[in-house]
Amino acid sequence: MSKLKSDRSIFWFRQDLRLENNPALLAASKCGEIIPVFILDEVNNRNQVLGAASKLWLHNSLKALNIQLGGKLRFMSGNPKVLLPELAEKNSVTNVFWNRAYEPWRIARDTALKNQLTDEGLEVQSFNGTLLWEPWQIIKKDGTPYKVFTPFYRKGCLSAKEPKLPQPSQGLTILEEDEWCGSKPLNDLKLKPKKNWGEKITDVWGIGEKAAQKRLKQFLNEGLNGYKEGRNYPSKANVSRLSAHLHWGEISINTVWYTTKAHADREKLNGADIDTFLSELGWREFSNSLLYNFPELPTKNLQERFDNFEWIDNPSFLKLWQKGKTGYPIVDAGMRELWQTGYMHNRLRMIVGSFLVKNLLIDWRQGEKWFWDCLVDANLASNSASWQWIAGCGADAAPYFRIFNPITQGKKFDPQATYIKKYVPELSALPIEHIFSPWEAPEATLETSGVILGQTYPLPIVDLKKSRETALSTFAKLKETKSLGL
Repeated sequence: MSKLKSDRSIFWFRQDLRLENNPALLAASKCGEIIPVFILDEVNNRNQVLGAASKLWLHNSLKALNIQLGGKLRFMSGNPKVLLPELAEKNSVTNVFWNRAYEPWRIARDTALKNQLTDEGLEVQSFNGTLLWEPWQIIKKDGTPYKVFTPFYRKGCLSAKEPKLPQPSQGLTILEEDEWCGSKPLNDLKLKPKKNWGEKITDVWGIGEKAAQKRLKQFLNEGLNGYKEGRNYPSKANVSRLSAHLHWGEISINTVWYTTKAHADREKLNGADIDTFLSELGWREFSNSLLYNFPELPTKNLQERFDNFEWIDNPSFLKLWQKGKTGYPIVDAGMRELWQTGYMHNRLRMIVGSFLVKNLLIDWRQGEKWFWDCLVDANLASNSASWQWIAGCGADAAPYFRIFNPITQGKKFDPQATYIKKYVPELSALPIEHIFSPWEAPEATLETSGVILGQTYPLPIVDLKKSRETALSTFAKLKETKSLGL
């Protein structure tokens, strides 16, 4: 690594919208004046343009970051391969800094850009400000990537060098004025939706670095104790709700890792709760490792035998699933939480995903696409890997015969129907013994509860038993194909 010139630097914010424990920003702060810039790149990412919920979150996160920077964050849109060299030339910049991102299109763009800027005489430095371990660090002894989570995490991650400790921030000297400063207001990026649906989502979230730090503290104090079991119950507080903050880099994953450990040691919490939560951070690492090593993860089955799977094209059923009108209360509650908040509890993600790909036999890519547009934490690696896991076609995937029964799942993980009543309020007057399968309730009970099936609440769109049998027979054909060597 060559010695950096102490002069003026560009710091390029990407998925690291924070000032604390930001490795590239810390390095830039040691080299004189900084020009902080965010570039909305919809030139190089045409196959993975941000979904509507992601854009909404990004707008609010950039707004909060700009306040932290005293209104000096430069907003741009276009191709960084054009904009960054121009910004550097006009401001006599000598160094460019950024934290690495791992989506395939970003890797290709950043590699080309680094070569371009270096050829133009600039010092370019990139850092790991997103993951605990680099994807190329955690590999098997034979040099191949892990495809099963447990050995990846236990043998790979936990046996590797400890993640870097959080680094204290340093004061920033920001270039006060240049022709780019304030030339494009945040609103010109057009991240906010034209319709007012975004207000419903932002009302339930705190967005930005300070909100992320507050959320971590709240989770550690109120949700970490009992996490191992409590995380499965959507009405309990035992979930971190940090996924969007981590995705946008409003808080460092290293900060979450070490702060959690320190809190657990100080409070002498149950080791199983801590290990389970840290392993969930490990799943995030695993998903990124899969995407890095298998760049076609978002669109291509990791298990190629699924390429001939007989998915059903049923736009009407897909639409009912998207809108939370399947007739299965726990499924509908999950889909409505997603629509109303831009988020869904992880247990519900598994339930609604299983229903789509196994009860409805709709291609997992349709679910991935909907989540990508609706989730504020829509991370390409996690979203793709999780949908392939649900469908059974990915790495360490759920077996094809594992089909979540939405009735039993509701009874087990929402026993008082607290979650269902919140998001499917038209059923809230039903007695608890009927709320999980209202079509089985007596007519008199339905009438007393103000429920008219097919009008105030839909009838089930498929029969659970028949759809399960159809799914099992369809998935079994893949097993036969494999045994024949086809």
